[in-house]
Amino acid sequence: MNKQILKSAFAALTLSSLLLACKKDTPAEPDCSLSLNGLAGKYKLTKMQYKRDASAPEVDYLQFMDDCEKDDVVELKNNGTYTYTDGGTVCDPNGNDTGTWSISGNTINGDGTVDGTVSSYDCKTLVYYGTSIYLPGDKMTFTITKQ
Repeated sequence: MNKQILKSAFAALTLSSLLLACKKDTPAEPDCSLSLNGLAGKYKLTKMQYKRDASAPEVDYLQFMDDCEKDDVVELKNNGTYTYTDGGTVCDPNGNDTGTWSISGNTINGDGTVDGTVSSYDCKTLVYYGTSIYLPGDKMTFTITKQ
């Protein structure tokens, strides 16, 4: 074989090896779907608003919560279970809890901690609401943020 052809082939092989070695892997896109996997993670309540009826102004409901409740964390697990941990400042008695949850369409069904209709989710912040909590037609909106 001609030395020139051999050198050219070797140079091409070396160049292609270098290009492949330098290619960066693109990270996998996070699953931001309304599913067990997409919603799984640890969350902290960051906003809570209440409306007595459709024409009433929204009220910041966090102001009515005890400080020991404002730092709690709920972990939604992709196996359909959750743990609620009374974090930081612990209430007496503590609020630790476990249970189950599921998602169907845009409805989260939980057995206590997370329950309602999802209005938005961006892979970091989950906003959901429940209606007729205290009065017929009222609305409580919860904003929880991944930790």
